[in-house]
Amino acid sequence: MTIRMASKRRAVALAATGASLALILSACADTDDGGGDGGGGGAAEPFEIDCAAYEEFGDLDGTAVTVYTTIVEPEAETQQNSYKPFEECTGVTVEYEASREMEAQLPVRVQAGNPPDIAILPQPGLLNTLVTEYDAVLPAPAQVEANVDEGWSEDWKEYGTVDGTFYAAPLGSNVKSYVWYSPSMFEEAGYEIPETWDDMMALTEEIAANNDGATRPWCAGVESGDATGWPGTDWIEDVVLRTAGPEVYDQWYTHEIPFNDPQIVDAFDTAGEILKNPDYVNGGLGGVDSIATAPWTDAGFQILQGSCWMHRAANFYQTQWPEDTVVAPDGDVYAFYLPAETTDERPTLVAGEFIAAFADRPEVQAFQTYLSSSDWANSKAAATPAGGWVSANSGLDPELLATDFDKLSAEILADPATVARFDASDLMPSAVGTGSFWGGITEWFASDASSQEVADDIEQSWPK
Repeated sequence: MTIRMASKRRAVALAATGASLALILSACADTDDGGGDGGGGGAAEPFEIDCAAYEEFGDLDGTAVTVYTTIVEPEAETQQNSYKPFEECTGVTVEYEASREMEAQLPVRVQAGNPPDIAILPQPGLLNTLVTEYDAVLPAPAQVEANVDEGWSEDWKEYGTVDGTFYAAPLGSNVKSYVWYSPSMFEEAGYEIPETWDDMMALTEEIAANNDGATRPWCAGVESGDATGWPGTDWIEDVVLRTAGPEVYDQWYTHEIPFNDPQIVDAFDTAGEILKNPDYVNGGLGGVDSIATAPWTDAGFQILQGSCWMHRAANFYQTQWPEDTVVAPDGDVYAFYLPAETTDERPTLVAGEFIAAFADRPEVQAFQTYLSSSDWANSKAAATPAGGWVSANSGLDPELLATDFDKLSAEILADPATVARFDASDLMPSAVGTGSFWGGITEWFASDASSQEVADDIEQSWPK
């Protein structure tokens, strides 16, 4: 039902239903959830969205806003459900278009004069390209900036800023530094969650020695359509944070040091000790070269088949598991923190999406305002009963998050003790971050190119 705007104050209630999975990161916290089928269950408490926030944009009933995004199924349904309070408040219809090839297609559409009203950008580097090369993105309206100043840290606002102008509010947030595994396989084999990088390498070697080639310690895949390669860049970024440290990481993505700096090449080699060792990968999928062609969405499924033991992937990977998979400390699969060199360190790779507008009609600005608000963050949490989504918006009510794992990810994002760094490939110029870096990491697997060769080629591609 569409609710027309009126001068009086109105609110729309939204409740989340469905059982939530009981998840808690075993390497970081203890739980007494008592079961592999989840203990956090029940429906989220209803909350209200105040329609008065959108009255200043006028009568919007019957208008439409087009949105272009990489958020495809299974997340697309919950994303669209999170728009319903806005649509009911304003009478605006949100026309949703999702594609895994959005990063490549959006600049084409911009150049052709056919951009969407709003694009949800997965990389600040793409925002920078659209602003500096195409002058296509409009600065964020004052209402959006006010929401971001209220709900987000200065770092997150800066990711949506180009040359001192604020363009794009942050949307969702991700914690990427996780390793997925089978609790039952670990228990039966007597393996423990590694607490340091050396522990993890020792475990990897032990698994390889104990299985006589029947399974492999790790499985991985970087195929993702036009975005093929990005899961491999996550590996490199996590390793740079652990071997070179956050200061070098910052110098790397800002190009204060070259892409082929010896510290970065060393990070490639360190990741390659796992990913390019045929005794360690690619369980159930093939050799090292199969990583280039294995879809990232289901590479981890080999854990369920008993073909591999570990799969490095972000918090949102929980949405990729088959529907009947139990994700819990004693379930079919679970995740632990990708360890650092010592237990005193907690470098964490994070990422997120940003809202770019290409039109300034009132209905577009109203929808921008909604997406930048805690109203939307809470609507999205309530609309995601199976979990797999978090936000660094300080107005997010963590009790609306569906799983304990999501709540923990939200705590990590908000914890000032976490040394978090945004995905470097997302911050680099798009010619590198979503171009030569993605392509180079794919060739690193497919053609057995050396770390030095790949890093040298990527450095040559950096815009002059």
